[in-house]
Amino acid sequence: MSAIIKLRRKEEIANDTMAFYWEMPDEFEFKAGQFGDFTLTDPSDTDEKGNTRAFSFVQAPSENELVTATRIRNSAYKRELEKLPEGAEVKFDGPHGNFKLHKTESIPAVFIIGGIGVTPIRSMIAEATLQQTSHNMTLLYSNRTPEDAPFLSDFKKLEAKNANFNFVPVMTRASSDEWNGESGYIDEEMLKRYVSDVREPIYYLSGPAEMVTVMYDMLVEAGANEDHIRAEEFSGY
Repeated sequence: MSAIIKLRRKEEIANDTMAFYWEMPDEFEFKAGQFGDFTLTDPSDTDEKGNTRAFSFVQAPSENELVTATRIRNSAYKRELEKLPEGAEVKFDGPHGNFKLHKTESIPAVFIIGGIGVTPIRSMIAEATLQQTSHNMTLLYSNRTPEDAPFLSDFKKLEAKNANFNFVPVMTRASSDEWNGESGYIDEEMLKRYVSDVREPIYYLSGPAEMVTVMYDMLVEAGANEDHIRAEEFSGY
């Protein structure tokens, strides 16, 4: 569906990362993991990439809010988006996409995610938790430091609510005095500490294109079923 919607509010949720809370169009429905296209209607600045970007929905459908989140980069679109005032209108088109949690609850889900690529995953895990599905879910979530990681507290709360969900935050540049969890880059050894049989799960990869490619190759090398790997790349715009 297409609609003109208003920005309700915005907030910084991590270093250089903003969440945007939008007015929900009438009778709008979406599935966890989907995205929409957001077009700036009258920007004062633009570039060759145009005035439309696709953003995944952060909230679960059951949470009944339309929220997006993005890294703020030095592009015309992102500069304009960051300074949008509350009440500003954008053109919205959605939902789109098939990056969704599989239906067979007996098959585990393993999410290997980098940075802001976590937005559709937050929606999937929150929806599975709210609907009390029996999916066994493991999230390996890579960021440089805790300050760079959106939704850390959300995932900790979801883990506390859902006995089937194991949250594994991984920091690549955090010092030992500020972080005592998993450190370094996600590799086969780390994967096998949390996944007992790598052939069994369906894997979800989301994040920077380079990370997605490396993680795909790592999974294949580790013995994962290639037919069970689903990927979505997030560019820096």
